[in-house]
Amino acid sequence: MEHSIIVFITSILYAATGSILLWLGYRIFDKLTPGDAHAKIFEEGNIAVSILVGAFVLGLSLIIAAAMVG
Repeated sequence: MEHSIIVFITSILYAATGSILLWLGYRIFDKLTPGDAHAKIFEEGNIAVSILVGAFVLGLSLIIAAAMVG
């Protein structure tokens, strides 16, 4: 019983760490690219920027997952 609680807490910590790193990576990506990607996606409805950001987030999430697994 105690082992399963430790595994659960560890899983939550890894998920939180991965989410924070992904959010931080997106914010850095948004600052390094010209314009405001958030505004272009949600206010202007720019599909090209949506695809670019989606590809970046997918790639970064794969890197973060691989780094956490080892």
